[in-house]
Amino acid sequence: MESETIRKLQDQFDQAELAGDRDKLRQLIDADFVSIGPRGFLLDREQWIDRHDEFVYQTLETSDVDVRVHERTAIVRDVQRTRSRYQDQQLLFAFRVGQVWVRRNGDWKLAAIQFSPLADEAAAEPAKGT
Repeated sequence: MESETIRKLQDQFDQAELAGDRDKLRQLIDADFVSIGPRGFLLDREQWIDRHDEFVYQTLETSDVDVRVHERTAIVRDVQRTRSRYQDQQLLFAFRVGQVWVRRNGDWKLAAIQFSPLADEAAAEPAKGT
């Protein structure tokens, strides 16, 4: 079933993000990829991958995953809670995330991702006690 394939790719993407695995990210991310950050900034594929120079995940938890497949496009919606470090600053993030996966030449690739702060939680705040 295609939705299971997408779910597995989603898990691989999360694990590659958590590990900062640039090679795996290049395999999964489409050349036309665009990310929209929680404050509206845009990153292309290489900028997304290169952000691992200064941005490091310590934890990345995904829940409430919903996958919808439409022929050669799949939409994934989920909730992510992360603990990360940017330069010397500890951060906590809580986002609703939307992803668009596209099938190109038989392979699924991540074409877009967008982050929106959860309405009932702070989108990003310095981590306390870390």
